[in-house]
Amino acid sequence: MMLFLPELTLLGAGLVIFFVSIRNAGSNTVKNIAITLGALIFGATLQGATQEGDLFYNSYRVDLFSQTFKILMGGALLVVLLFGSRLDSLKKEIHPEYYLCLFMSVLGLMMLVSSVELLAIFVALELSSFAVYIMVPMRDDSGRYRFQMEAGAKYLLFGVMATGFMLYGMSYYYGLTGSTRLDVLVLEIPTLLNQPVAVIATVLILCGFFYKLAIFPFHFWVPDVYEGAANETTSFIATVPKLAAVALLLRILTMIEGGGETMVNLLIVCSILSMFYGNLSALVQKDIKRMLGFSGIAHAGFVLLGLLVFHITGYAHALYYIAGYVVMNLACFLVICSVAAKGENVMIEDLTGLYKRSPFLAVTLLIGLFALAGIPPFVGFMGKFFILIDALRQDYLLLVVLAAINTAIAIYYYLSVVRVAFCSAENEQDPISTPAHMKMLSVFLMVVILGMGIFPSQFIHYAENTIQSIM
Repeated sequence: MMLFLPELTLLGAGLVIFFVSIRNAGSNTVKNIAITLGALIFGATLQGATQEGDLFYNSYRVDLFSQTFKILMGGALLVVLLFGSRLDSLKKEIHPEYYLCLFMSVLGLMMLVSSVELLAIFVALELSSFAVYIMVPMRDDSGRYRFQMEAGAKYLLFGVMATGFMLYGMSYYYGLTGSTRLDVLVLEIPTLLNQPVAVIATVLILCGFFYKLAIFPFHFWVPDVYEGAANETTSFIATVPKLAAVALLLRILTMIEGGGETMVNLLIVCSILSMFYGNLSALVQKDIKRMLGFSGIAHAGFVLLGLLVFHITGYAHALYYIAGYVVMNLACFLVICSVAAKGENVMIEDLTGLYKRSPFLAVTLLIGLFALAGIPPFVGFMGKFFILIDALRQDYLLLVVLAAINTAIAIYYYLSVVRVAFCSAENEQDPISTPAHMKMLSVFLMVVILGMGIFPSQFIHYAENTIQSIM
């Protein structure tokens, strides 16, 4: 039971929310219950940190690797629940359904990081995805009702397409090996990768994970979904699912010794195109959620750069980078949710004079964007530095140069937002009231961003132990 404690807690949370919705409880009651349940879920992930074992006929593995990602997910979920508790952009009567979908999606993602069998991976991925398909159109914005519906439809259609590709890949592998278990496939993959059909199967399976991580060319849904979904929903989509996608990529890539020339070339191409497309597109955005969406595509390219070294150090640095990225993104979305009084989208120009309206939020935004840009001493700088060093050691000199160019591009548009936030507005605007719990949360995120940047060795050492547990 302890092995499955986080997942059981999430199931229980879903049931509680379901019965609360039947009793027509008020939105404040639902909010308080959801935050309490979020804290319990995070506590359950911490409680199960040292658990190890196999479940469900060895198709579900609980180890340090999966438990680490569950802790990260549980923490990110609690943060999203805390700063998105107002749910201003959702109708009050659907708040219980929103929380129910949120918990079910996290349940699917936690199951995903423990799955070591292809069908279990598929079921967990779909459980998570279907909940998010429902969450995206949930928005009380009657003036742009069709727009959010369009975002939901796009997310659904592209998701179904990615799922189809992944299923094709799984069926090919089953045909080649007669098994759907990853520990059986790992023995076959090194020899199978010499066959074109195995390479195609691997690429098709990776399509499903690339979709979650928004890697080029599976990024089409990002800007519209980020813009069309509620701010709270976007903050969730931009963080927690990316953890699961990287976890699954790590599980699979650690099995492929040396990677093979085809696999390395594929990752290099996807990495370069993701970085350039994401950064160049982010340059011209006016909606800050769209800008963060495109920058997320570029950051996913950086994560791939860490993965393609096919070495434990590179994998550990990729884990460190994605954990830091989630914290940096949460800090930015905390500001967005606080500035959007009625849950509306926030344009970059709306942040003009933010330092006068709320110095606290302005500093939070500054640190979040500085870290995303890769400016020292924050975690974003150390993450990029480690990944570039790994790539240089593997003689990917051209790739390092291209990544450095992309970092320069990113610095320009991130600092443009900081400049706007610290410029004086033409007209005096009302100050933004920041509740005490939001200030505490903001301080916590800033401390983590700074702490991971100044003391990276502890985090890297833990990440290496985590990766070692699956190699």
